[in-house]
Amino acid sequence: MASDSKKSDREEQECAWKSLQHEELTELEDAAAQVKDGEKDEEKLTQLIEKIIQHFQENSDKRIRLARKDVSPFFAPATCSPLENSVLWIAGCRPSSFIRLIYALCGFEEEVQGTDRCLEGMATKDLSKLSGEQLSMINELQGNIIREERRISGKLASLQEEIVDQPLVGKMKKEGHGCDKADEALDDHSGHMADVIEEADKLRMKTLKEIVKILEPVQAVEYLAAAKKIRFCVQQWGEKRDQQHKE
Repeated sequence: MASDSKKSDREEQECAWKSLQHEELTELEDAAAQVKDGEKDEEKLTQLIEKIIQHFQENSDKRIRLARKDVSPFFAPATCSPLENSVLWIAGCRPSSFIRLIYALCGFEEEVQGTDRCLEGMATKDLSKLSGEQLSMINELQGNIIREERRISGKLASLQEEIVDQPLVGKMKKEGHGCDKADEALDDHSGHMADVIEEADKLRMKTLKEIVKILEPVQAVEYLAAAKKIRFCVQQWGEKRDQQHKE
């Protein structure tokens, strides 16, 4: 029963987060439309951005609390399609992809520009007008984030190797070939895996905060709206492919 309760808590949290993303996308699109109509209120735009960043932080905090109880499902959430799970990086989006999205929206990623239908109709006029200083800051941020990604990825790889090389094999050699006494080793390993998710979430949070700090408020609104729209497109693509594979 305890296991079912944990699963329910996690799934409820994920579903609530997805629902909130839809609400925020509507708010962002409305704000971008008002700017397009000449109603530009930077104070309101800033308040909206800060609210969304706060929600991101609160969701991250909830995820970590749940991961401390049961970490494994976060690496392949049952509420996500196989396609969505295949592009996850340590239980979430790869932080450097946040920056690649900026380049794509500005037209610097030619392989994305013109082929990504899900962004049709999105307001990105202001985001495409990044200054030289902004681009320089984004380039520097990208380098820093990629180095951090590699460090955390290396940490995860080591944990994945050690779970077989040390706790499990060592336990079997010491106590025979039975598999019923590995709970202590697995619990310890799960704690370390939750630590890695926490590091990855902190990097995602740091990256998002740095991006909106570099962008002007109206640019940040356009960016956040595009990011959420793409997230929903991946979800829809995954559901569509799942249905096709069932037919």
